[in-house]
Amino acid sequence: MDKTPRVLVTAKAEELIDRLRKEHGPIMFHQSGGCCDGSAPMCFPVGEFKTGANDVLLGEIHGCEFFMSAFQFEYWQYTQLTLDVVEGRGASFSLEIPLGLRFIIRSQVYSEDQLQNLSAVSKGE
Repeated sequence: MDKTPRVLVTAKAEELIDRLRKEHGPIMFHQSGGCCDGSAPMCFPVGEFKTGANDVLLGEIHGCEFFMSAFQFEYWQYTQLTLDVVEGRGASFSLEIPLGLRFIIRSQVYSEDQLQNLSAVSKGE
């Protein structure tokens, strides 16, 4: 049986990822824990956002690593995240913002069966 993924991606978000990758090369995501844009998924060129020991890698979506701070993960560890995209301009430094689009997270608490089969997380570098 396959492990339950911690993060998923919609087809609409995959299309935007492809578009951003064409322009910026390899990209990655980090779930922001707050500040000016609240808690939002942030998209950066690989290497522009430095992850560290206080970040966890939740998984890979459409060829992109997806991270979250370990502190924030304590609250979200029982919730499956789905990366989606909507029209509108967020107030962040994420790559999609100039396009009039923004990534969002939809979430769902895991079922008991999913909890028993969760994929592992690993620490950032």
